[in-house]
Amino acid sequence: MTEQVDVVVLGLGPGGEEVAGKLAEAGLSVVGVEGKLVGGECPYWGCVPSKMMIRAGNLLAEARRIPGMAGQSEVHPDWAPVAARIRDEATDDWNDQVAVDRLVGRGGRFVRGWGRLAGPGRVAVGDQTFDARRGVVISTGTAATIPPIDGLAGTPYWTNREAIETKELPGSLLVLGGGAVGLELAQVFARFGVQVTVIEALDRLLAVEEPQSSALAARALTADGVAVVTGAAVRRVAHDGNVFTMTLADGGTHRGQRLLVATGRRPDLPTLGVDTVGLDPSARAVQVDERMWAGERLWAVGDVTGRGAFTHVAMYQAGMAVRDILGQPGPPADYRALPRVTFTDPEIAAVGLTEAQARAEGIRVHIGTAQVPSTARGWIHKAGNDGFIKLVADADRGVLIGATSAGPAGGEVLGALAVAVHGQLPLDRLRHMIYAYPTFHRGIEDALRTLGGA
Repeated sequence: MTEQVDVVVLGLGPGGEEVAGKLAEAGLSVVGVEGKLVGGECPYWGCVPSKMMIRAGNLLAEARRIPGMAGQSEVHPDWAPVAARIRDEATDDWNDQVAVDRLVGRGGRFVRGWGRLAGPGRVAVGDQTFDARRGVVISTGTAATIPPIDGLAGTPYWTNREAIETKELPGSLLVLGGGAVGLELAQVFARFGVQVTVIEALDRLLAVEEPQSSALAARALTADGVAVVTGAAVRRVAHDGNVFTMTLADGGTHRGQRLLVATGRRPDLPTLGVDTVGLDPSARAVQVDERMWAGERLWAVGDVTGRGAFTHVAMYQAGMAVRDILGQPGPPADYRALPRVTFTDPEIAAVGLTEAQARAEGIRVHIGTAQVPSTARGWIHKAGNDGFIKLVADADRGVLIGATSAGPAGGEVLGALAVAVHGQLPLDRLRHMIYAYPTFHRGIEDALRTLGGA
């Protein structure tokens, strides 16, 4: 059976849910299709529950920093209430129904099932086909990428989903991957008493960020008892029913009761049927223009576009797609000031270009830095104040093109830096603004004073 509608939104993660709701409010006939939980990865297995776990771990760390409470025996980490709260508040199917009701309340229609493209403007869901007059919006997200390591397939390894859902702490945990997801979860489990080892194939953690960020992350995890192994290619994984054994290319081995694979994410384009609309199913993402247009009667938003696996990117792109479909004016997509935060303790946040990226583009750069412990607020903060602010400026244009804010509340301090990068504010204007005292963000002023050639 084929049904005519205005728009089909294929996948209802944060971006897809926003697109479907906004278009329905505008009076279009909209069908939202989702095979799992409405809201996607973020509220159930990503942003929200992981930050709940991180908050709990950070509270334990703060308590242990109090003189006389540093011993494990004096602070009793209890995983049960944390796991229970996550299940109750983040993974409850009730939240899925609320999201469905919200879409319907905005005038949309919901179809539970796995949709597949069936030609331009067409989506098949089971034995039902929708023909979208305006078009289709893809918002199907990504899934954890599992590397083709000998012996890994078929073992009970974890992805972030299983790590978030676990009701019991393992005695030991191997983490394969030194990116944001792997590091955040490694620190959480370590702070609850799990023996954790992080193994990264590249020569440093958070390899896409500044080298100073990598060093800070390694110091922070090591301080929490995490063993950090970098530059380590994994040759083989074995599981004997109780313990994982990971053999490295150099012959070394590491063992753990559980194995968390956190080596990135990728969309499943073949299953989505992108070949029926002229797209390459072997591509790493759906290519979109500055209006999120991907082809004939086709748009895409969120992780599937390869512009960053962040909820804030999906929501930003959702607005672009909605305006384009409705024929409304607005600025094109601009990713120059894309913010990103690794929510370890300390937080490591960045926006725009790193120093290496800027130099690779041939930009003449000036670098400015400030160490958080040397700032007034950092000195007041004392325990747990490790961090830095690094500014990357275009020396010829006199504007910031990138920045890193690492330390307590690093993600919040980044807000001011993101505005400066996005707005291309002149450095002289930044130097002569008023910075509240004593705040962590006042360290930006300290870093500005040091800006110079490097």
